[in-house]
Amino acid sequence: MKLIQNQTFDAERALYGEKDIRVIHCAFDGPADGESAFKEGSDIEVQDCFFNLRYPFWHDEGLVICSSEMTELCRAALWYSHRITITGTKLHGIKALRECSEVAMRDCDIVSPEFGWSVRGISMEHCTAESEYFMMRSTDLRFQDVTFKGKYSFQYIENATFEHCRFDTKDAFWHAKNVVVRNSVIKGEYLAWYCENVTFENCTITGTQPLCYCKGLRLVNCRMEGADLAFEKSEVQATLLAPVISIKNPYAGRIEVPAVEEIIRDDDRAQCKIVVGTARQADCCA
Repeated sequence: MKLIQNQTFDAERALYGEKDIRVIHCAFDGPADGESAFKEGSDIEVQDCFFNLRYPFWHDEGLVICSSEMTELCRAALWYSHRITITGTKLHGIKALRECSEVAMRDCDIVSPEFGWSVRGISMEHCTAESEYFMMRSTDLRFQDVTFKGKYSFQYIENATFEHCRFDTKDAFWHAKNVVVRNSVIKGEYLAWYCENVTFENCTITGTQPLCYCKGLRLVNCRMEGADLAFEKSEVQATLLAPVISIKNPYAGRIEVPAVEEIIRDDDRAQCKIVVGTARQADCCA
């Protein structure tokens, strides 16, 4: 493996098409303002490097990036690349990951609007992220101990598992399919509208008008705080551990809840069974 270290590159396509290289303590920055430093390369290892220029990793195969920094000027850092491992790295440029596959991230700090669009197969562990439209249209996600803040996250995703995560978000999981969220905290308005086959287990959910127009929705031993107008037109099976403010016209299924301030039934098509209180007396919609 060719070793490149302690150098600064600012030329256009500085390391274009390189294969089997290890790059250590290098900076991609400078007055020439060149972009696409590693375009169309393969089997590249990058360690302790600084990226301040655009589009460094496009159409690459086999990337290992560790202990590095991508600034806010390093936009669209990884596109159309595959077999990627990123550890201990800051990704602070917009659109940092798109149309990639087989991605593993650990101990990373992400500040990147429109991060992770159309990614196929990504694991993320012990990471923090701030973004808008985070992970949109991505598939096969596995997240563990991830803290996220931002709007419109996980829209149109498919086949995903989230465990021990903390999400402060809005309009999350819209149109999501085949998703399981376990032992997590989700704070945000209008959670998971139009989703299909989504399950929340042992979660705390906070925010107004959650979980409407859903199909195959399941909640297992969850708490819903500040939840009003919940489950409108949804097909749902839910066991809730704390009271909710109001439930509106759940379409089908069964909801068990300790207490609810208001049940709104103004749609004769709704057939969901609601069981309230310790006595579990059924409040059914005819």
